Amino acid sequence: MTSNAKKLVYFENWCDPVAEEILNAAPGIELIRLTQDQDEDTVFEVMREAHGYQMLAKTEMQVRWRPNRAFIEKCPNLLAIASLGAGYDACDDAACTEHGIMVVNNSGANSDSVAQHAIGMLLALSKNMIRHDRMMREAPGLDRMTYPGLETTDKTLGIIGLGNIGRRTAKIARHALDLNVIAYDPYISDQDFADRNAEKASFEDVFKNSDYISVHCPLTDETRGMIGAEAFAMMKPSAYFITTARGGIHDEAALVAALAAKQMDGAGVDVFDQEPPGPGHPLMQFQNVLMTPHAAGITDVCNHKMAKWGAEQWIEILNGRRPPRLVNPTCWDAYVERHTKVTGQAPSS
Repeated sequence: MTSNAKKLVYFENWCDPVAEEILNAAPGIELIRLTQDQDEDTVFEVMREAHGYQMLAKTEMQVRWRPNRAFIEKCPNLLAIASLGAGYDACDDAACTEHGIMVVNNSGANSDSVAQHAIGMLLALSKNMIRHDRMMREAPGLDRMTYPGLETTDKTLGIIGLGNIGRRTAKIARHALDLNVIAYDPYISDQDFADRNAEKASFEDVFKNSDYISVHCPLTDETRGMIGAEAFAMMKPSAYFITTARGGIHDEAALVAALAAKQMDGAGVDVFDQEPPGPGHPLMQFQNVLMTPHAAGITDVCNHKMAKWGAEQWIEILNGRRPPRLVNPTCWDAYVERHTKVTGQAPSS
């Protein structure tokens, strides 16, 4: 390996070995594998020379390896940090922007997987599959008429966040399930709503008028705690709340209280404040709640795609080119200065 090779550090492994295969074959890149049980002095001895840092998924990443301000200030040669999937809330993107460090993700790689999971939750809840399964296990003499299912035809799905995953969810809902789709997303145009199979709605209208609500926005300072008691109180008692986005966007205690007060008919929850949620989580007391362990994007195709896209994006970055999925574009001027100082050359835009 030549002395001017760009050093890319990661812990343990990618979600699919294709990433290591691609990067080990790429000229000018030195791939350095660390393990999370190593001591901090050893890790930061390596990180001080690193040009890139590939994060693990937040659920699998120890807190001490999440790149906050103190972390990145120990990495004077760092040019970019990448998340495994779409979410990048484990990284202090504001501090990265200030220091001229790019933050990138793989938004879009998991769109189909997460959208299908959300739709699966919608159907399982709507058809009372969870209740029926549990009743059959606990009460052999059950009355199958106790919990009749609901058909989705002509009902309304409300979506919070109509990005890559939200738009895919909307398309499946409208064309496969005959659902009317409304959506709240303040960052897209009226034409975007039409192109993405949804009718524009306010946040309040989504919660008041939907038979199903599915959350697909990122966790940011703006969205943290956005869905709480006030929003749940707007819901129809017959409606269902589904989230495959990020823990922290909805208030878990408020959701528990809303379910206990029968302000909704059930919920599908894939994301939590603490992951994985331990035994005895308050949501586990409800028979009408379907829980999965942040597994919506864990599929064979998605794992391969996230690893492949991630590796290919690193090749772009470490060869001095602007990456396709830059989530903090306001860093660019500072990044150009930092890149030039670290490598002796300005990056290409």
